[in-house]
Amino acid sequence: MKNVFSFKIFCIELHKIQSKLTGKESLWNSAMWPPGETMSARFIMEKLIAWLEKHLMPIANKIAKQRHLMAIRDTFMTILPPLFFGAIIAVINAGSGFESTNAFLVAWKNFATNNSLILGWLNLITMSVMSLYVCIGITYYLSKRYELNVFMPLITAVAGFVMLASYPQELGYGNALVQITYWDGKGILVAIFVAIFTVEMFKLMRDKKVGYIKMPDSVPAALSDTFASLVPTIIILTIDSIIFTICSKTAGTSLAGVVINILSPAFEVADSLPVAMLVAFLLNVGWFFGIHDAVWSGLLAPIEYGTLSINAAAKAAGTVLPHVFTVSFWCYFGIIGGLGNCLALGILCLTSKKEDIKMVGKLGIIPAFFGISEPITFGLPIMLNPILFIPCFLTSIVNVTVSYLLMSADVIGRTFAMLSYNMPSIFGSYLATGDIKAAVLIVVLILVDIVIYYPFFKAHERNCDKLMSE
Repeated sequence: MKNVFSFKIFCIELHKIQSKLTGKESLWNSAMWPPGETMSARFIMEKLIAWLEKHLMPIANKIAKQRHLMAIRDTFMTILPPLFFGAIIAVINAGSGFESTNAFLVAWKNFATNNSLILGWLNLITMSVMSLYVCIGITYYLSKRYELNVFMPLITAVAGFVMLASYPQELGYGNALVQITYWDGKGILVAIFVAIFTVEMFKLMRDKKVGYIKMPDSVPAALSDTFASLVPTIIILTIDSIIFTICSKTAGTSLAGVVINILSPAFEVADSLPVAMLVAFLLNVGWFFGIHDAVWSGLLAPIEYGTLSINAAAKAAGTVLPHVFTVSFWCYFGIIGGLGNCLALGILCLTSKKEDIKMVGKLGIIPAFFGISEPITFGLPIMLNPILFIPCFLTSIVNVTVSYLLMSADVIGRTFAMLSYNMPSIFGSYLATGDIKAAVLIVVLILVDIVIYYPFFKAHERNCDKLMSE
């Protein structure tokens, strides 16, 4: 119903545009264009929408339903709780860098300094082992989709990840010194590879009954599953061992080390202003046609979370944060109030003299404050509404550009923590950067977003008035 309502409003908006351009009225609901009707903005837009529905929507639907991308998307949504805990620890630990005479900040610094070992360890087993969680999550969700017994693929994938993302420095009885540098965001690609490879191999060997050992019915189910998984596990871990040996002998590091060395230039390109602007544009275009931004998370999450994890590790080590474009950068600076920066639009709705629009503002302003844009997106609506769509993506482009440039120039701090998707930007920006100037920037960006939205919002109001009068 929401989509139908949105499309109705969309048609009305286009009718108004066409009427102003041509100076003549026509019936939108006509089955065919009136005889002699010339090419108009309405006709062009209709053709564009038809083309996008024919070519873009099928691609988006395929992406949304692709089992591997779905597993990746579900994983990054699921692992937020430990990352949230790690972000809190990172924020607390960041107090050690404060230089101030303020009593609260001094106490914060002393606490962080005196407990640096504990805080560092807690951060390590949360934010700094993100790739391990990713490997576990993808293995779990993909195994469930294939209706596999989850436990053995999970154990095998964890063993494979530890093997391929670590490198032993010194081994002894009861003691081991192992490099786990790539267990953070730098190892995400290896985690994805290991998880998918493991599950696909288990599925293939199950379907082909490779190494299947049939046990009598009297044998307990757990033991029967163990014997059924014995040969597949040995084959998969043997392949992992061969890969590890090749990397060790040729590059003197793990597979994760080899991958990161090869792809470092690509990560640098991904963390750039053009890419950030492109993401802002594409996600908003998708929303315009009803494609939820979660569809793209399977593609974007490895990049956004990877750069965040690297920044978190750099913060813990006291070194320069290398990346700007992270998941917290996007959530707290790029989409203030949810996709389309709906907090500014919600504020404008509260000022409207039209009761229905004001009601949308009353219902949507609190969710927008917590980063939830759907009540406003569907209530006005923004979706399939060309008038409000323009400021929708313009505000995202402006917010991303301004924030990226200021962070790149080190005017404000870069992000190293992700508290929650629903953390209000004014708080999340400060906690994610440890820089009060970030919160000030959010206030400024909200004001800028209001200015950008204002003329389009007023045009939308007038069109609603004309609709009611007709």
